[in-house]
Amino acid sequence: MILIYRVLINLIFIISPLVIIFRLIKKKEDPKRFKEKLCFFSKTKKKGKLVWFHGASVGELNSIIPILEKLEKNNKVKQILITSNTLSSSKIIKKLKFKKIVHQFFPIDTKFLTNKFLKYWQPSLALFIDSEIWPNMICNLDQKKIPIILLNARITKKSFKRWKIFSNFSKIIFSKINLSLVSDEFSKNYLKRLGTNNIKSIGNLKFCQPEKDVIKINNNFKKYIMSKKLWCASSTHESEEVFCGIVHKKLKKKYKNLLTIVIPRHIDRVNKIESEFSKMGLKTHLHEPIKKIDKETDIYLVNSYGQTKTFFYICKNVFLGGSLIPHGGQNPLEAARYGCNILHGPNVSNFLGIYNFLGRNKISIKINSTKTLLNNLEKFFLKKTKSKIIEKKIKHIGKKVFNSTYKEINFFLDKYEAK
Repeated sequence: MILIYRVLINLIFIISPLVIIFRLIKKKEDPKRFKEKLCFFSKTKKKGKLVWFHGASVGELNSIIPILEKLEKNNKVKQILITSNTLSSSKIIKKLKFKKIVHQFFPIDTKFLTNKFLKYWQPSLALFIDSEIWPNMICNLDQKKIPIILLNARITKKSFKRWKIFSNFSKIIFSKINLSLVSDEFSKNYLKRLGTNNIKSIGNLKFCQPEKDVIKINNNFKKYIMSKKLWCASSTHESEEVFCGIVHKKLKKKYKNLLTIVIPRHIDRVNKIESEFSKMGLKTHLHEPIKKIDKETDIYLVNSYGQTKTFFYICKNVFLGGSLIPHGGQNPLEAARYGCNILHGPNVSNFLGIYNFLGRNKISIKINSTKTLLNNLEKFFLKKTKSKIIEKKIKHIGKKVFNSTYKEINFFLDKYEAK
């Protein structure tokens, strides 16, 4: 099976120039740095221990920032290499003001390119975040006796079924991982069945993200929301906005000052969502804090990315989307870190372990109808917010997860000699 995979990935490599050109046109590639994916290196390797982290996207890389801060102060580590696949993730790394960090785009997973990559960077330790499994890279790391850690390891039921189709191939790949630090018991079970030997349950690394950002709110907007009864529907997908609109209309009969904030998962759907609310007889205001908001506004519709933290700070009652449809849900930890009461639908398979934990600690509640969402929102409106208690719980868990994770990384740094 490994031979078949290599044939397929080589075919992808052959057509990769066309794919890259298309992505350049769509502005999804860096015009100056896309060659890094073909192992044309733009940064220099320093002498001494290099620790390499790979995460596919922004979420994965945000989760390791506290680890990076600690390694920045570790004298044993001379350089930290971070690779990712997306343009947005490279921008996140650019904002980090760490002297040891260099960023490169992850190479196409051919045997030749992964070998060239490792020969150039010579990492002392390789850490793959979440569910990033690249067969040729893992085989080459194993061949060069470079230890591999699967960090914040997460295998969903869906991905487990895919890997299980090729069980012999899966065992070859997963058995080469030296240590898997899993985020939940489901992943632990799946990884064990896929052939991973050394597995430790330490919790989700996303619990210990950096300190919350300082949120600045426009004065006019602040005055407006002070007189409102607020709730927020975040990361909503198609059909979920209408669901929330129905709940808003029912709640409005009792709470005349109600304002529902809607943050769609994909902002290119904003016009369609606004039209749907209009058909329901709901007055919508598009997110422009400077513009005066009509007193009769029902829905405050956010039409730009990067706003969720602001609204989690403002609003402590949050419904998280992607959970009423078979999508698998959204990560609830950011909302939890801001002390929000979290409501979600039944489809949260992508983050089941986290939701189960939050549910046990009465931070999140599962809903499955407009009635249960409405009833729980009413309960939250009547109760005094417990945001400080929630924040304290999350911070305590985060500290434990961070200490356990760093201890394991440090063990491997001490065990293996510098390259």
